[in-house]
Amino acid sequence: MIITLIDIALLTFMGATAIAILRLRSLFGVVMLSGIYSLLAASMFVALDAVDVAFTEAAVGAGISTVLMMATLALTGERERTPAHTAWLPLAVVVLTGAALIYATFDMPAFGAADAPANLHVAPRYLNESFAEVGLPNVVTSVLASYRGYDTLGEVTVIFTAAVA
Repeated sequence: MIITLIDIALLTFMGATAIAILRLRSLFGVVMLSGIYSLLAASMFVALDAVDVAFTEAAVGAGISTVLMMATLALTGERERTPAHTAWLPLAVVVLTGAALIYATFDMPAFGAADAPANLHVAPRYLNESFAEVGLPNVVTSVLASYRGYDTLGEVTVIFTAAVA
C-alpha cells in the first residue's frame, strides 16, 4: 500500500513538473525544472528497485545535462523568443517520421518474446561475459557503465543539441 502511494506521488510530481516545463517561458526555470524532473525519475527508478539506472539518471540527467544547459544559458538570453511564424515543414517531418516509426513496429517481435533476436544471442553474451570483460559483479551496472557508455554520451549530446536549437 505504501509503495503504491509513493509511486502515485512520484508520478503526480513528474506530471506536474512536465506540465510546468511546457508552460514556462523562462529558460532558467525550464533548466531547473528539467533537473528536478530527472531527480524525480531517478527516485522512481529507486522505487522500482533499479538503483543502477537511478544512479545513471541522476548523474546524467540531473548532473551533466543541467550543467550543460546552465552553461548554454549563460551564453544566450534568459527568455524564450516567440517565433514569428508557424513552422509547418518541421511539423510535417515529425509526423512523417513518427508514422514511419510506428509502421516499423508492426514487424517487431512481441514484447518479451523468448525467441526475439536480442534474447537469443545478445542477452546471453552480456550475462555470461560481462564480469570477465568489465570486472563488475552486477550485470546492469556493467551494461550501463561500460557497454552503453557511448550511447549515454550520445543521449546527452542529443538532449543538449535539441535544447540549444
